[in-house]
Amino acid sequence: MEEYLKEIEGKRVHDYDAQMVKTMVKRVWVRGPVIVGAGPSGLAVAACLKHKGIPSLILERSDCLASMWEFKTYDRLCLHLPKKFCQLPLLPFPRNFPSYPTKQQFLAYLNAYALHFGIKPAFSNTVLSAEFDYRFGFWRVKTKGLKKEMTEYVGQWLIVATGENAEAVVPQIEGMDDFSGPVIHSSSYKRGSEFFGKKVLVVGCGNSGMEVCLDLCDHNARPSLVVRDTVHILPQQMFGKSTFGLSMCLLKWFPIRIVDRFLLLMSRLMLGDTAQYGLNRPKAGPLELKNLNGKTPVLDVGTLAQIKCGKIKVCRGISRLADHAVEFVDGKVEMFDAIILATGYKSNVPSWLKESDMFNEKDGLPRKAFPNGWKGENGLYSVGFTKRGLLGASIDAKRIAEDIEHCWKAAIKLTSPLALSHHHIDTTTD
Repeated sequence: MEEYLKEIEGKRVHDYDAQMVKTMVKRVWVRGPVIVGAGPSGLAVAACLKHKGIPSLILERSDCLASMWEFKTYDRLCLHLPKKFCQLPLLPFPRNFPSYPTKQQFLAYLNAYALHFGIKPAFSNTVLSAEFDYRFGFWRVKTKGLKKEMTEYVGQWLIVATGENAEAVVPQIEGMDDFSGPVIHSSSYKRGSEFFGKKVLVVGCGNSGMEVCLDLCDHNARPSLVVRDTVHILPQQMFGKSTFGLSMCLLKWFPIRIVDRFLLLMSRLMLGDTAQYGLNRPKAGPLELKNLNGKTPVLDVGTLAQIKCGKIKVCRGISRLADHAVEFVDGKVEMFDAIILATGYKSNVPSWLKESDMFNEKDGLPRKAFPNGWKGENGLYSVGFTKRGLLGASIDAKRIAEDIEHCWKAAIKLTSPLALSHHHIDTTTD
């Protein structure tokens, strides 16, 4: 490492500087890691690094923190898990927050978190590409700003924090362009009052699809829910405790198959047989299924009661659309005023990260499953890709900070006065 650093401080830094002058792209040298994404995961790892005295720079394509939460979630959204499982490292939620904070409370917490740790992302910087330069030993992250200005951020470490939910998944349904009413993704849905009195088809029976249906009911719309696959529905709470928290506690003492049996037994007693309402359960238990493919069980917040009383109708998969009509795979045809696609999100990493060893090009997720997917080669890391929510992101954030800390004392020589004399901008945050 020492020989590498001495070489960087000398000829290679000078050569790299000369190369950048030729390209006429503004270059910013980053002392610590470059973090892509200013959502909860990016903030968590930046705070963990700051706590260890390591500066970092967050690049964010939007103009605010947690843009997904700010702009692409519905108004009634609350955290589905208790706050103690969703708080970021080193700073808990305020004591006066409820067990399940609202969207607005969570955003307030994130902004307070950034302020507490002095985290100031470079907003409105869309990452076009990130590539490791083997010749010079740096990560080169190219961005485009609001005024189309091009900037290249250069550093020894790159942390991918764009998460599993960067882009909306919009399925291709035959006849979608012929449907006369609005067809929107749930990321554009805000409140049920916009659909008052209308017949709305919600496609997707995950937590978002279920809650959108409930919100539509609360605003006197007439929702139907498309359920194409099997789904586990669990009570949000059991015995006055969160189902998730109770599961985590039981897993300390019992194997996963025993805990799954317990959860299914209690769900049957509390919710009844969901199959009679068109909600068939998978053969694998809810926790086993979560471990196998990351599919999260639905935590019921009142939707099932509306299905039971007939206010929400369960439908099979869609065959095709035409005008205001929807034909289902069972041959039935119904008329709808609008369609909401609660069909989830996907990672966008393959579109900008020029590296295929750590991330799968097909789904943009780390090739190695949790807990081993946080570290790649050449100073590449990922946070927020565990399929375990904010709790998993916090675990990875701590690991990343600890790993970088090991080589920080040696790598800090990169920012010695000799090295910095060749650079135009210093992004030191401490």
